[in-house]
Amino acid sequence: MRRRRTPPPPSPLPQRAGIDAVRVRLPVDGAWSTVREYLADRLSAAGAGVVDGMFAAGLFVGADGRPLADYAPYEPGMYVWFHRELPAEVPVPFPLEVVHRDEHVVVADKPHFLATTPRGSHVTETALARLRRELDVPSLGAAHRLDRLTAGLVLFTVRPEERGAYQALFRDRRVRKEYEAVAPYDSSLALPRTVRSRIVKERGVLAAFEVEGEPNAVSRVELLERCPRRGLGRYRLVPGTGQTHQLRVHMSTLGVAILGDPLYPEVAPPVPAGDFRRPLQLLARELAFTDPVTGREHRFRSGRSLAAWSAYEEWAAGQ
Repeated sequence: MRRRRTPPPPSPLPQRAGIDAVRVRLPVDGAWSTVREYLADRLSAAGAGVVDGMFAAGLFVGADGRPLADYAPYEPGMYVWFHRELPAEVPVPFPLEVVHRDEHVVVADKPHFLATTPRGSHVTETALARLRRELDVPSLGAAHRLDRLTAGLVLFTVRPEERGAYQALFRDRRVRKEYEAVAPYDSSLALPRTVRSRIVKERGVLAAFEVEGEPNAVSRVELLERCPRRGLGRYRLVPGTGQTHQLRVHMSTLGVAILGDPLYPEVAPPVPAGDFRRPLQLLARELAFTDPVTGREHRFRSGRSLAAWSAYEEWAAGQ
């Protein structure tokens, strides 16, 4: 019989700019004699001087919220909290709209270039951190993620104890997701069609790629309308699975890579921070699901438009 894990105690530190404090649990076995020795090893990339400075400033705290001394004895299983130094970030200058809010969920209409959750160099300039600050809901959590370069609908949960139920909707493919994209029009491409392939995304490699083998990625591609003057099409994309960059990979494989894509069909040189020109023309247009907590039927639709379709010259000029 499996023993139930005891949940960790709540953080004694408040959020900072919508970001949770880091929680560290000391290993059950180890040769460290003090908490400082362990943290100096664990945070070695920051340098021993940084760790000592944080102890001197009282930035490491225990479960009671009191600062820990650098000579505090090592206790196996003990929890320690602290705030990381937040990186300098260029603000994403586009609004984050809330399209629905109730006591269980928040549905936001995310702009291009805004990450969903803190990761890497994008921490406070994320949809989650922004919403926590703007709505004053520190408990808010993401039920799924949308690529930073993709705009559109993202579902967040209000109550931590309900988050798993909403995450299971996406894991079990019980959410209907519909996307729109602007890409070249190819008269020889027969649509609608369902694309099936096996997609692999390796850690540390920017672009995903297709390999031989059993398909793990399924996408429905339909042409909504075309613009003969510019040789463009507006497409409806319906993913049947949720592989990383799936829609972008499949559109590129069909020979109609989405406009503004810096990874497909070829990886482009990185752009400077703060370059918000020519956003990827991919939009998470619709989310529909049965609420696992209330039983309500939900259908949400993004109010955004894709600039390369509505104002191509301005998009192409990076205005």
